[in-house]
Amino acid sequence: MSGHSKWATTKHRKAAQDAKRSALFSKLSRNITVAAKEGGDPNPENNASLAAAIEKAKGYSLPKDKIKTAIDKAFGSGKDAANYETVVYEGYGPAGIAVYCEALTDNRNRTAADVRSAFTHAGGNLGTSGSVSFQFERKGQVMVAKEIEGEGKKAGMEPNGAAADEEEFMMAVAEAGGDDYEDADDEWIVYTAPTDLMAVKSGLEAQGIVVKGAEMIMVPTTPTAVSVVDAKKVMRLVDKLEELEDLQSVYHTMDITDEIAEALEED
Repeated sequence: MSGHSKWATTKHRKAAQDAKRSALFSKLSRNITVAAKEGGDPNPENNASLAAAIEKAKGYSLPKDKIKTAIDKAFGSGKDAANYETVVYEGYGPAGIAVYCEALTDNRNRTAADVRSAFTHAGGNLGTSGSVSFQFERKGQVMVAKEIEGEGKKAGMEPNGAAADEEEFMMAVAEAGGDDYEDADDEWIVYTAPTDLMAVKSGLEAQGIVVKGAEMIMVPTTPTAVSVVDAKKVMRLVDKLEELEDLQSVYHTMDITDEIAEALEED
């Protein structure tokens, strides 16, 4: 087990995004469109990036029709053509916390101005490429519910195979090739090497475990301790950045302890 900090960060981020569901769906759709276009194939079985984008979208309950529309848009023409590019922004927020942002944009100048404004108003500074990325590492993340909704005569919640018991789940994760896992209340978070994400997901499913979603994330290598006051300032910056339509993901190096997580939930 890796401790609570990664999960607390993920939990807060998911809660914030879920509260802005329409904006989140737009970002997830854009991510699928770009993955489909860059991979050159609308079939996720032949396009690993698209498969990962779809799994991430499923983890946030993006409807199937929106997934199909996003894929179709990748191969449109004229006004329906998708012309997004991937851009990374790096900087420092309050208390010297490193912040790493991933964007998909059709206008670099607009996005850069919006991101710079958010950092400036928060008392932070937008840095140059590579200024904070060395403080993070890329990992795959698979979400697995401990219980799932039964069908037919099994209507109601029932155990999700080995995910219902920690010892059994630990063995299942090892067999699937996962690196680590965390207890996240009503679900498990499984961490993988970036290149193993889809293989681990498939390995868990092959053992009869239903997977909620899978995505790539950035995890701080050395989380930084801050006061509750500074933590709230950092999260105001993160929330402001996540409100920007062009930003897909925002990561930071702040160590979200149980005390800080509780204080943020009270806000």
